[in-house]
Amino acid sequence: MRRCVTVLLAIVLSAGIARAAKVPTPDPSQGDGGVSPFYTWTGDIPDTPGRILRTEPLDPGYGLAAAGEQFRILYTSTDGIGGTDRVVVSGAYFAPRGTPPAGGWPLVAWAHGTTGIADTCAPSWNVRSKRDASYLNTWLGQGYAIVATDYQGLGTPGPHPYLATRPEAYGVLDSVRAVLKGFPDIANKIVIIGQSQGGQAAFASAGLAARYAPELNIRGTVATGVPFTAPNGPRPPQAPPGSADPTAAYSLYIAIRMQQADPSLQPNQLVSARALPLLEQARTTCVAALFKAVGDAGLNREATIGPGFNTAIKPVLLTMEYDTLKLPQPLFVGTGDYDHDVLPARQLMLVRNACAGGTVVEAHLYAGLNHGETVNASLKDSVPFVHKILAGEPIKPLCEPVAE
Repeated sequence: MRRCVTVLLAIVLSAGIARAAKVPTPDPSQGDGGVSPFYTWTGDIPDTPGRILRTEPLDPGYGLAAAGEQFRILYTSTDGIGGTDRVVVSGAYFAPRGTPPAGGWPLVAWAHGTTGIADTCAPSWNVRSKRDASYLNTWLGQGYAIVATDYQGLGTPGPHPYLATRPEAYGVLDSVRAVLKGFPDIANKIVIIGQSQGGQAAFASAGLAARYAPELNIRGTVATGVPFTAPNGPRPPQAPPGSADPTAAYSLYIAIRMQQADPSLQPNQLVSARALPLLEQARTTCVAALFKAVGDAGLNREATIGPGFNTAIKPVLLTMEYDTLKLPQPLFVGTGDYDHDVLPARQLMLVRNACAGGTVVEAHLYAGLNHGETVNASLKDSVPFVHKILAGEPIKPLCEPVAE
């Protein structure tokens, strides 16, 4: 009952400060639709970011086994592309089992990896992958509540600006604001944790928090498989002609992001003739199925991109950069040295640059592990890291990790 009263109070407060911002009209070319009415807010959007609009209990089959309670949430945020208008974002909240400690549960803000751009790819709408469920259940078992954003445009109407750091960061930070106001028994002691696209979101959130959400008591950040956009950074080797590389699926999602930024761009400028059918499929297909389709088509990145791709991506790359490499709190980075999705050399370049910029970084390089395997393998190091930062213990910098 106390939780319901808190949530209703947040809704009433939000409604009292609404302005004439509206949810965008659904656009099938951006993957809108296919989810329940819960995800579509029909009224004016409140002007204050980080306000819960509504919640609903998550079916246990779509939740986490270690959760004591779990909800789908809808909350307000800021459009990370324009930077001023309000948007509605969806996500989920999970509380551990048992009695909260004095002061409330510390909070993990989980930022997920690439799922797709369609609303139906939103994690709160789907069963969590076995990997992610195991990972998140571990944090719940350690006594952390979890808020898990879907990011702007995933689940809710409007385009998902794939790999744009500011929309990701606003979605993460406003999810924290929302559950701190809307649910009881949560302490303002926050750790931001993310993988792959979510590793990027976690790093970006830590860098923007002091300016965008200074009231949040963020203690540190954990990122695995974290992307780093650097013009002079190392590049992956060119795939052998005729070989298939399912990670070319990422280029299809990025091509759609280019069209969001510049609607005049034509599909045949951005992708090859062989990839055109898959570009249309990418608008509604989630990542696992798109990986399979790319592999079945025998495509790699070189065979996927079109003649104008490398030129059109330049302004979009600017939206993928981090606001700063100097984070106020410690950073944990976990990298698999067999990561084929995000080049390990780029991840280690980010570590070195962040260290040089003044961030306290504890980096680990895991021998023989790929992009996905690193997530749970890193827990043996990231859980102690989080315990230390929450206890106020110093972190010993490790900027040149050796494969372990």
